[in-house]
Amino acid sequence: MQETNQDEIILCGSSAYTKKFYLNEEFAGLPEGIKEDLKILCVLYTEDIGGTFQMVYDKEGHLLLRTDCNEGDFCYDEIGSVLKIKQIQREKAELLESLEMYYKVFFLGEVFSEEE
Repeated sequence: MQETNQDEIILCGSSAYTKKFYLNEEFAGLPEGIKEDLKILCVLYTEDIGGTFQMVYDKEGHLLLRTDCNEGDFCYDEIGSVLKIKQIQREKAELLESLEMYYKVFFLGEVFSEEE
C-alpha cells in the first residue's frame, strides 16, 4: 500500500494483490460492527476494482478514501474506482461522518455540542 504523509493516520485498507485487510490497531476500540463494516467495505472495493484501497485521516480529521495500483496493472479499473468511491461516499455517508467525529473527539481532543 502506498505511503502516507506523516500528518496522516491510516484507519484501514485492503489490497487485491496480497488479499489482506488491515485495521490500524489504534482503532481497536471501535465497535465490532463498525470494524466488520470497514472490512467488508474495503475488501469488496478491492475485489471489484483491484489495486489497493485505504481510508486515511488527514491532520484536520477528515477521512479520505484513497486507491492506487501497481504500475502496469491492467486489471485495475481506474474509471470504476472513481465511481465506486463516489458510491461509498453517498451510501456510507453516515458511517464516514461518524468515523470522522470519532477521530476528532478521541484522537484530536475536539469537543462537540449536541447541535453539531
